[in-house]
Amino acid sequence: MNTAATSKNTGLTALLAAVLLCCAGTPHAEEAPQSSGMSWQQLSPDQRKVLSQFEHNWSALPAGRQAALSRGAQRWLSMNAEQRQEARGRFDRWQQLPPDQRSAIRQRYQQFRQLPPGEQERIRGNYQRFHQLSPERRQELRQRWRNLDPDQRSRIRERLGHRSFDPRQ
Repeated sequence: MNTAATSKNTGLTALLAAVLLCCAGTPHAEEAPQSSGMSWQQLSPDQRKVLSQFEHNWSALPAGRQAALSRGAQRWLSMNAEQRQEARGRFDRWQQLPPDQRSAIRQRYQQFRQLPPGEQERIRGNYQRFHQLSPERRQELRQRWRNLDPDQRSRIRERLGHRSFDPRQ
């Protein structure tokens, strides 16, 4: 790979990482900037590189947002090349979603975050078990769900104790 391509890829990686961190972090728009956050210099050189687009206004970010970005940058740095490629793919898919669908996903995420920790763990476990199934089996289950009428789906949700379970999501 030539130097120009490497530089472009590094810039793209940093930009992508920053955007991923912004999308994945908990919104902090309601927080006012706080001086008790971390300084730009407290970040590792690698974290500063990943978060470089935030340098000019880092001190104006709320402390919670700084902490979330710092953790996200550390997560990004701990990923191997394959994991980063997967993250880029998820970001590309996210960007291709219509705004109303992204908004619905954000809302569902906020609902999830408001659940008790035990309920969150149960949902995470179900999600992990579902994704351990073969792609064919997952597709079969999704199709079976789509074939149910709304009353059948509602009864299943009630029986399982899920408020808004939908395997298409």
